[in-house]
This record gives sequence, C-alpha cells and structure tokens, in this order.
Amino acid sequence: MKVTVFGTGYVGLVQGAVLADVGHQVLCVDVDAAKVAALQAGQIPIHEPGLDKLVTSNHANGRLRFTTDAAEGVQHSEVIFLAVGTPPDEDGSADLQYVLAVARTIAQHMTGPRIVINKSTVPVGTADKVRDVIAQGLAARGASYGFDVVSNPEFLKEGAAVADCQRPDRIIIGTGNPASEARLRELYAPFNRNHDRIVVMDVRSAELTKYAANAMLATKISFMNEIANLAERLGANVEAVRRGIGSDPRIGYHFIYPGVGYGGSCFPKDVKALVRTAQDTGFEPLLLNAVEARNEAQRNVLFERISAFYGGLLQGKTIALWGLAFKPNTDDMREAPSRNLLEALWAAGARVQAYDPVAMKEAQRIYGEREDLVLVDSVDAAVQGADCLAIVTEWQIFRAPDFEQLAASLKDRMVFDGRNLYDPALVASHGLGYVSIGRQPVQPKGH
Repeated sequence: MKVTVFGTGYVGLVQGAVLADVGHQVLCVDVDAAKVAALQAGQIPIHEPGLDKLVTSNHANGRLRFTTDAAEGVQHSEVIFLAVGTPPDEDGSADLQYVLAVARTIAQHMTGPRIVINKSTVPVGTADKVRDVIAQGLAARGASYGFDVVSNPEFLKEGAAVADCQRPDRIIIGTGNPASEARLRELYAPFNRNHDRIVVMDVRSAELTKYAANAMLATKISFMNEIANLAERLGANVEAVRRGIGSDPRIGYHFIYPGVGYGGSCFPKDVKALVRTAQDTGFEPLLLNAVEARNEAQRNVLFERISAFYGGLLQGKTIALWGLAFKPNTDDMREAPSRNLLEALWAAGARVQAYDPVAMKEAQRIYGEREDLVLVDSVDAAVQGADCLAIVTEWQIFRAPDFEQLAASLKDRMVFDGRNLYDPALVASHGLGYVSIGRQPVQPKGH
C-alpha cells in the first residue's frame, strides 16, 4: 500500500519506517526542510534503538521517502497519517494547531477519496474537528470527495518504540466505517499474524483509550511514590513492599518502581490534557489531580535530600550527576526529572558535573554554555572532585559501579539514588552514605 505520514517526530518516523520495512511505500512529510534534508542524508534526529538502520535501509531501497511538499504527500496515497505534535497549551489542554493545519492542507490538495488517520495523541472530539475542517476546505474549493477520519492511537515506549511498533500488543482502530476498517486491517496485516491484536471501537472511545492508558500508568507511578514516602516515615522498605504487591497478578510489577517521578513527552502532557478535558465537561478529576500533584512533588525529592544533608548550604558544592534523559535508551529530556534537579542545584549555588550515555548534546542544546554545568564523557569523570553523587536515570552502565572508587572520589562519600539501583547494605559496606527512595538512609562511615 501507498502511505503518507505527516510529521517525522518519534511517532511519525518510527511508524513510517516500520511500515516501509514490511513492504509499504511510505512518504513522510515535514515542514522542517533541514530535518528532511538530514533524513534524506541518513541522519536520524532522535536516539531510538534500531531506528537508524531501519530508516537508512528502507530509504536506500526506495520504500521510505521524505519531502517538504505537502501537495505531493496528499496526492501520494489515499491513506494519510497525522503524526504531528500536540504540545500542551498554557491551560494544559492539547494544542491542535498543527493537526488542524494538516487537515486544511489535505482538503486543499485532495484529488480523490482519503482515509485520514489520527496517530497523534489528541483529545476526545478531535476527529470531529478534523472532519469539519476537511469538509469546509472541500466546500470552499467546490470539490466533493469521500473521506473518513479514523482514530488509531500509538502506544510506543521511547527507548523501545521500534520493537513496540513491529510487535504491538494491541492495534486500536476507532471508526464506524467498515471500508476504513478493512483498509486498516490490510495495512496492519503484517503485524497481526499470530493472533488478532486489532480492537475496533467508535472514534471517541479510541481517542479516550490513549489518554486512559497513559493516565493509568502515571497513576501507578504516583501511587508507588506515595507509598515510598510513607515507607520512609514508617521505617519500612518500599522495595520489599513493591515485591510483595507486585506478586499479586491483579497488580503486577510494571510501573510500580519508586523514583523521582515520571517525565518525557507523554505522561506529563497527557495527564494535564485529560484533566483539562474533564474540567471542560464540568467534571473535576480528583484522582488525576492527585496523580499530577504527587508527581510534581516527587520531582523535587532528590534536591530536598541533598539540601537537607548539607543543611541547605550548597553554595560552592560540586554535585556529580549520572543521567540526564528522562528514561534509559533515549536522549529525550522533555519534562526530565534531571532538569528539576539541575535548576534547583544551580539556584542554590551548586555546580554540576553530569554524564549521560546519549543525552549530552540535548543538555547542551537546552542549557548552552554555563560555568555551573560541566558535561563529561564518562561515569568516572563525573565523580572526580565532586562532593556527592546524584543518580536520576537508570541506565545499565550505572548499575554496577566501582564503589571503592566512588568512596575515594567523592569528598563527602554520599550517593543520592533517585532510582533505587543498589542494595543499601552493599553501598554502606564500602563506607559510602546512601539515600534512596522509600528506604532508610545510610550515613557515610565516620559521619
């Protein structure tokens, strides 16, 4: 099948490359000429395991192409994905300007029937808005072509997006049109072979399903962080509690790891957007409000622990920081807890030596040159001459450090672990102090 994808961000680029890899002819459209030129030259703008090879190989064999020509994109295929950004507006609602701009473009250049597929995360009712915009555009042209607007939300995890796209656990199709359903079943047939992963529902339910899924996962994270805060005050170990409740199959182990809060491009934005959607209907979402509030508070926990250890006197201190990305296997720093920590430390007069396996360029782009931020090229370089170490991202490379070297390098022999990577007793056996989430702190030897 011929397929057009508007947008070459995480969702559009991954979806386009994976569809091309099974034989579809995919044309990706983006307004950013520099980005399109880079993709044509084989330069991938994001770090996503396996994506570079997928893009370059399918571009080389002609199944995946990139253009800034919107008219060509609309005319290339009767199946058009909308995978453009929906950033949060000032009130927390999703900004639909890019989605609706593409809808107007489609109406302007349509020369026959089209199936418009909303892949972007959009509020309930967006398909109706897209449909209205296209209908108005066609009417203005005096044209009459059949078209349908389908909701087909993505469920990709950054850091595992290619695998999630190639082996989806479900494919949600929101449509009441049997012809559109049949066309999408044909499109997704290569990913639906072992058992039927396709779930068909009405458009509005499909739109809500995406938000409900992310809000549920965010709720599990915030719940576990709430329990972690309680465990500390009760003298309990949240890791033992996690194992205890996770063994219940009704709860499971996924997304119940305590830490410094969720971040990234989806959870914060989608929870806010769902709260706003609820409020627009006159319904106050008490649980979602609490999820968001707990997460906002949790993002400051690591700074509070560091500040408390130093009695609030951080001026002139050098903090080693392991991890900048909001999660492993990505360079994405959108809403990353590391940013809360960095900015709080700077405001308190501290200096930071930071290392991340892939997010260093992104940190440089966000913060530029600063005297109080030194980006180093290894875990060892980060701790050299530092007063203490803070960990905010659970990269594999951080999981088995040389504790003896840490004790020798860190002036105050303190580790503040926002991801509970280590056994407190093991850390303490090397003379290090250790503060984690939901467990009792250990003071450094001799302190």
